[in-house]
Amino acid sequence: MSSDERGVSRAVQRVCWLLVGIAIATYLIFYVPKAAPPDVPESGYLDMHVHAAGLGYGGSGAYVHPDLVDSWKFPIYLRGFDITEAELRDEGDRALLGRLATKIANSKFVDQAVLLAMDGAVDERGELDLERTQLYVPNEYLIRELKGYPNLLFGASVNPLRHDSIERLDYVVENGAVLVKWLPNIMHFNPGDTRIEPFYRRMVEHCIPLLTHTGAEHSFNYADNSLGDPFRLHLPLSLGVTVIAAHIATTGETDGEAHFERLIPMFQDYPNLYADISSLTQINKIGYLRQALERESVTERLVYGTDWPLQFFPLVSPYYLLDSITFKQANTARSMNNLWDRDVVSKKYAGVPEDVFRRFPTLMDKACGS
Repeated sequence: MSSDERGVSRAVQRVCWLLVGIAIATYLIFYVPKAAPPDVPESGYLDMHVHAAGLGYGGSGAYVHPDLVDSWKFPIYLRGFDITEAELRDEGDRALLGRLATKIANSKFVDQAVLLAMDGAVDERGELDLERTQLYVPNEYLIRELKGYPNLLFGASVNPLRHDSIERLDYVVENGAVLVKWLPNIMHFNPGDTRIEPFYRRMVEHCIPLLTHTGAEHSFNYADNSLGDPFRLHLPLSLGVTVIAAHIATTGETDGEAHFERLIPMFQDYPNLYADISSLTQINKIGYLRQALERESVTERLVYGTDWPLQFFPLVSPYYLLDSITFKQANTARSMNNLWDRDVVSKKYAGVPEDVFRRFPTLMDKACGS
């Protein structure tokens, strides 16, 4: 057989194996029966990790850096939010809030969500620096607009290096904030910076938890992923801040050690440390949910969240949990049109305990030492 004939033979074999794979996948997805769905709770859950965004339409004051708008990621994010730029321009950024509130209202499992503001980077004077800011969602915008949506709670964001950060913290607490959200990798500050101590102490006085990104960040054009090292949270934890490590630090590494492995021992050291299970159904985080649930000291500190709008295929799928659930269960979850129901059902099948779905509303009391 000539080399050309061998090449054709190998190509034919690859096509045959591909067709066999497609046939098997089709059978498993469409012909394997569905599993019995989990029981619907008597009262709904709260998703404590839901993002807002906007382009400044309708006087929102929201901002996305032009480089991110021009990137290949921007249309994908619009798709995730289930909205078009034309709709935002015609109806204002508040249209996104209305769509989100409707989706939550249509969920069988989730009744409420914490919608997150996002502060920007600041300059040496402690003022907002839009050139270094990739995403900005003002607290004032959410405070104003969320009054019309009782199923959307206010998650504030204050860069602690703002010159008036404590005054801003007081303001958001007075206006109903249930947590403070940080993404240090793009907000460009170190959570372990001792200059932040007064801000942390005021957080403790206000009994408000901190939800902060841990691990690497790949959703934006640029991020300083050294700032996602969970070791940088020793300072706020030592001062008594209730800290929720977003995504359980499931991406990136420091000094050759995975961020996830750096975070896990910290649960033994700090009873005020929690972590959310948002984004753990993403394709780049396969296996982490199972690993977290296998560690008892971690499971009792987990909190339910989704990281919406990053809840679409192929980024997210119940089939990525096949190390923990069956094809029948994955098929049942996939058949659910509401993305919150799909997420809850997938995670319930994977063994997430009921306490995890109920935990966040208790954290305000825990933050106060109750």
